[in-house]
Amino acid sequence: MSDDGVYRSGFLTFVGRPNVGKSTLMNALVGEKVAITSPKPQTTRRAIRGIVNRPNGQLVVVDTPGMHRPRTLLGQRLNDVVATTLSDVDVVGFCVPAGEPIGPGDKFLHKRLDDAPRAKRIAIVTKIDAVPKERVAAQLLAVSALGEWASVIPVSAVDGLQLDVLVSEALALMPRGPSLYALDTVTDETDEQRIAEYIREAALEGAREELPHSLAVTIDDMEEQEGMTRIFANLWVERDSQRIIMIGSKGSRLKEIGTTARAQIEPLLGTKVFLSLHVKVAKEWQRDPKQLGRLGF
Repeated sequence: MSDDGVYRSGFLTFVGRPNVGKSTLMNALVGEKVAITSPKPQTTRRAIRGIVNRPNGQLVVVDTPGMHRPRTLLGQRLNDVVATTLSDVDVVGFCVPAGEPIGPGDKFLHKRLDDAPRAKRIAIVTKIDAVPKERVAAQLLAVSALGEWASVIPVSAVDGLQLDVLVSEALALMPRGPSLYALDTVTDETDEQRIAEYIREAALEGAREELPHSLAVTIDDMEEQEGMTRIFANLWVERDSQRIIMIGSKGSRLKEIGTTARAQIEPLLGTKVFLSLHVKVAKEWQRDPKQLGRLGF
């Protein structure tokens, strides 16, 4: 139980610009990789829930896309995911990296926190392992000046610094109540959803220019036979030129993607995996409502 002998549970979401470390932070808190990470913008494309269990309560951490100025219908829908999540959570963690000055994007997002009038607010200064202590101290002051916070917490997901403090502070702000998920649950993502994301993460490695935004993954079929799981997946791009890049010379790039993804899928499923990947073109799918629907957006 907590200091007051009460079990608490509720929803915490991280909000911030793209690439401030939201997904990495969630994975570190959960203790398992439930959200893919990449330096590419728009890596996270839906609300992904990770479950953090402690003796005194349960946090359901909701990872959301980074807020940005949308240029496509997909971009608008990603922003809508954030807005919907904000309206439902108990605590919002506003994330700012320690090594980057607070800019217009951060201030714009801070104003968007008004979309979550019932949620309590904490500020989180991320990536403190990457900068000197003086820079961390200056950023803590700068974030504190943005508005009223229940707590301002510096953390490093990579080095595990202050993560217990973050969990403790967030749980203290949650309502009293029983656990919302079974205590052995780490995420409500299905295996199929996680596999599609592992494939997309592998495809994002080394992808250049506009390709990350144009990439989506769907699973056609999964079947287990005699200790082997056979997975048939499609990688969707918007143009024929992107398809050529994704396949690579004599299929070399696609083979690399399969090898990288399989290394993550096999531990998840606990079986050997045969992974069949095909690259398909859905022209301008980011702007087409019907195609967005077919691809899960």
